[in-house]
Amino acid sequence: MQVHSHISDTLAKRNALVLACAQALGGSSPAIVVSLGGLVGQNLAENKELATLPVSLLNLGLALGTIPAAMLMRRAGRRIGYIVGAGIGLLGGCLAALGIASFSFVLFCLGTMIIGMYGSFNQSYRFAATDAASDSFKPRAIAWVMTGGLVAGVLGPQTVIWLRDAVHTAPFSGAFLGQAALALMSMVAVSFLRPVPVGIAPKAGGGRPLGEIVRQPRFVVAAVAGLVSYALMSFVMTAAPMAMVGCGLPIEAAALGIQWHILAMFGPSFFTGRLIGRFGKERVTAAGLCLIALSSAVGLSGIEIAHFWATLILLGIGWNFGFIGATAMVTDCYRPEERTKVQAANDFLIFGSVAAASFSSGRLLNAGGWDTVNSMVFPPVVVALLLLAWQHRARATIPA
Repeated sequence: MQVHSHISDTLAKRNALVLACAQALGGSSPAIVVSLGGLVGQNLAENKELATLPVSLLNLGLALGTIPAAMLMRRAGRRIGYIVGAGIGLLGGCLAALGIASFSFVLFCLGTMIIGMYGSFNQSYRFAATDAASDSFKPRAIAWVMTGGLVAGVLGPQTVIWLRDAVHTAPFSGAFLGQAALALMSMVAVSFLRPVPVGIAPKAGGGRPLGEIVRQPRFVVAAVAGLVSYALMSFVMTAAPMAMVGCGLPIEAAALGIQWHILAMFGPSFFTGRLIGRFGKERVTAAGLCLIALSSAVGLSGIEIAHFWATLILLGIGWNFGFIGATAMVTDCYRPEERTKVQAANDFLIFGSVAAASFSSGRLLNAGGWDTVNSMVFPPVVVALLLLAWQHRARATIPA
């Protein structure tokens, strides 16, 4: 068994590094859309309540793409699937740029939704890193991939700052052309991914029905914790750039705020896996949820640049702990031959909710302001924490 574990983890480490590079490139796409989606929406949409629709459609694309992406990768393999996904990202960036240049809100929204479909491939990088990993290495493999987001946290916002005026007749379109170029580069990165050997790979098909798996209490708790962590992060992050500009802060401050946020999202990944190994998945997930609540408490305390940036930084760290912890919990809920369908179901639930959260964020910001957005964070956090406490108590009462 030890030899098998060594071989598996050697391959897993190599693939995790490849996927971290792809994450660095592909992970910049959401940052670009989030930084500019609401601002471009305000310029192009006749109804200003629809300003955040491009960001909502990014997340809807994530949700809609999860199951087709999983089916493609199940038939053609991870590498081919990720190359196709990068091609989709290239198309989405070009369409979004064309939408801006032609003053078409519909075309711009179509572009951001397609970029979201590209993201549905990228989101499975964290699961792909565990394909050949031993149980003890899985949390670290997930965290390794997430560290690629550190580069994305700089690359995405800096692409906005460097290229937003590159096309003088169509402000902001240059940033989306830059996003398309990054997707093209990620196509090269994922081509170095190695498939899992037949001796390690799970059997195709089989396993329990999906309904039976998702009804497990542990899956329910893990999915809710991941859903709340990601949806609330998107909910607050989507509103933040518009709230900052609405409070008189420059666009550069909003873009840099998103940059600090994304760095905070992925920076802790260097040690999140070790924290999970030491304290357990549930405790790390709960700590993340508490940090998300703390971020909104800071957001309610003022509207200076320091308040916004502190909110976004705490939000990012909380997301990291909550989402990685919940992802690790999900990997405990399925057998190897069940992984594709369970991973797709989990991500569909999460990103469907994220799409609704980002859309409601813009409407709430317009209707009630930044304070209303932050106040809405606390009830879902309390529900998720109560479920985690219930799951922990239930596991503690099971005889050893």
